Amino acid sequence: MVSTGSTDATPSSTDVPLVRVRGLGRDFAVRVRTGRFHRRTEVVSAVRDLSFDIARGEMVGYIGPNGAGKSTTIKMLTGILVPTRGLVRVAGLEPSRHRRVLARRVGVVFGQRTSLWWDLPLRDSFDLLRRMYEIPAARFAGNLAEYVELLDLGDLLDTPVRQLSLGQRMRGDIAAALLHDPEVLYLDEPTIGLDVISKGRLREFLRALNAERGTTLLLTTHDLQDIEALCDRVIVIDHGTSVFDGGLDRLRGIGGAHRTLVVDLVDELPGGRRIELPWESAGLAGAEVTRVEGPRQWIAFPAGASAAPIVAAVAAAYDVADLSIAEPEIEEVIKELYSR
Repeated sequence: MVSTGSTDATPSSTDVPLVRVRGLGRDFAVRVRTGRFHRRTEVVSAVRDLSFDIARGEMVGYIGPNGAGKSTTIKMLTGILVPTRGLVRVAGLEPSRHRRVLARRVGVVFGQRTSLWWDLPLRDSFDLLRRMYEIPAARFAGNLAEYVELLDLGDLLDTPVRQLSLGQRMRGDIAAALLHDPEVLYLDEPTIGLDVISKGRLREFLRALNAERGTTLLLTTHDLQDIEALCDRVIVIDHGTSVFDGGLDRLRGIGGAHRTLVVDLVDELPGGRRIELPWESAGLAGAEVTRVEGPRQWIAFPAGASAAPIVAAVAAAYDVADLSIAEPEIEEVIKELYSR
């Protein structure tokens, strides 16, 4: 394991994670009413004992219920908040100590806030950011042209930000966060309030950004379709600490999650009978028919089990017209995880 000792030098090795968090915690003092005229101060841990690494080029979903500590984590990763304890390094830098330097290497989009100037045309906001980040003119022009095209902003450049719709402003915010070529992009609820079409375009853009530029993405969202569309890895946080860190397939396999084999028989079984198989045998344990509609039957089985033995057994015993497998809904998996 790489040492978690303090360092301010930027590592040169690509093996070193772009983001490293170890034992991170952040406390807040909260005044609590104890009587009509009395209050006392309590310490609330928004983040506690949080540890994870993010490699360059990863797309990671960072999810949890309201108040779990997601936004607090993002603010510590950007240097807006100073950790109460623990270690955090982004591109080898301690965010709270090197905030101005790190600002040139990261991009941030908060879905419910904007980094654009409310009364200025979108074009002027971009130009102000060019001056703030001291982006070379040629690089700025190239990036702006690319993002204006990909995010369909061409007709909006001369429109004041306050006149943009939420979806248009969000696209402008994402372009603004990328003009200086950040190594990592933090997205905090980027699709909140967007319609289906706007969400689809935004997801397509982010996939292309990661594939073509290798930009690392950390995405917090309550829309789990964003996670399924973009992320291969998920960190689930609850009460300020990580309760799961792994791939979507492993996430679906936890707890009581089930996959479903949907079987279309050639003919409906007499009397609406269910498919009957030796469910206690090896490879079929835990499977059961949960629903019947005419010739279609649904067989649920543990998410971590293989469907092959069930498919083989059904095909050997019945005349099958079609088969398909439905993965467990990620919303149900997350609910199961929280309930545990």
